Amino acid sequence: MMKEDNGIICENVRLSENRDSVIIIDQTLLPAREVFIELKTLDDFYEAIYMLRVRGAPAIGICAGYGLAVLGSKIDCSDKDRFFMKLRKIKDRLNSSRPTAVNLSKALNRVENAALSMSGQGIDEIIGAMFKESIAIQAEDIEMCRKISEYGLSLVKSGDGILTHCNAGPLATSRYGTGLGALFLGKEQGYDFHVFADETRPLLQGARLTAYELNKSGIDVTVICDNMASIVMNQGKINACFVGCDRVAANGDTANKIGTSGVAILAKHYGIPFYVFCPSSTIDFDCASGKDIVIEERSGEEIGSLFYKEKTVPEGVKCYNPAFDVTDNGLITAIVTEKGICRAPYCESLGALFG
Repeated sequence: MMKEDNGIICENVRLSENRDSVIIIDQTLLPAREVFIELKTLDDFYEAIYMLRVRGAPAIGICAGYGLAVLGSKIDCSDKDRFFMKLRKIKDRLNSSRPTAVNLSKALNRVENAALSMSGQGIDEIIGAMFKESIAIQAEDIEMCRKISEYGLSLVKSGDGILTHCNAGPLATSRYGTGLGALFLGKEQGYDFHVFADETRPLLQGARLTAYELNKSGIDVTVICDNMASIVMNQGKINACFVGCDRVAANGDTANKIGTSGVAILAKHYGIPFYVFCPSSTIDFDCASGKDIVIEERSGEEIGSLFYKEKTVPEGVKCYNPAFDVTDNGLITAIVTEKGICRAPYCESLGALFG
């Protein structure tokens, strides 16, 4: 795996040198195995996104953007009308892989629009514009994560205990991450944090991925079951909660991994600040509130059998498995973006920063 000198994972999603594929680290195999896989076909990309081999809203967007460019370059058609028709079908299939994270549709739209802007040129020029745009999406994400990390670090001090839920580190982005970025940046600058990572049922992103990343970088981390968050808060071990997000509505309501809203409710009860780390690519100004966010529902097998040698749910018993929940803006202390820190009312503060 490629790492920087400080141990931060980087290039977990990257375009191959000959631009005929996208290479990702298979997050479903972590932490036991570090395996990179190559995505070449539409089915490859769809399956990788749907099955969470690549996950985290920014990383999904980056992968999909590259994917549309790669797959567009393989369309065997010299007629531009047919080319754009086939490109739209590819885009729509990729966009259907996961409904909640807005980065997916935004990245696909950007790459498609780059192609359309060159419709008066030849196919080669159109494809070149798509690759240029997809590379720009990743470059922008790296810069956004760095700035978000700097703002986030201003909210805490060395020695603080931080509770995290799900994974919002480099694996979910390109570098540094969002919700974990301040911790990595703080480590570089000599800060000491103790992180309590919710395991994040049912897919264990906290236990498998957050703990993996933090431990690799030498940051003190302890994994707890999701239902232990209340007791560690009550014991005074938590000074702040850091979470990422998959979609932020115009009013500040935030969709993130299932269980996030419960952490926010507990933090409110114990008087602990609850911070959402949000790149602008994750803000959806066309979405008025959390009521308008589509919540993905996934297979019940993730609850009862995926990580177990034997089933833990009796045969014939149904499982309800929403992948995300929505945290009401009233529970959020601040939303940290690459342009600054927003506080309530979010419809005003987000609008002031991003128009």
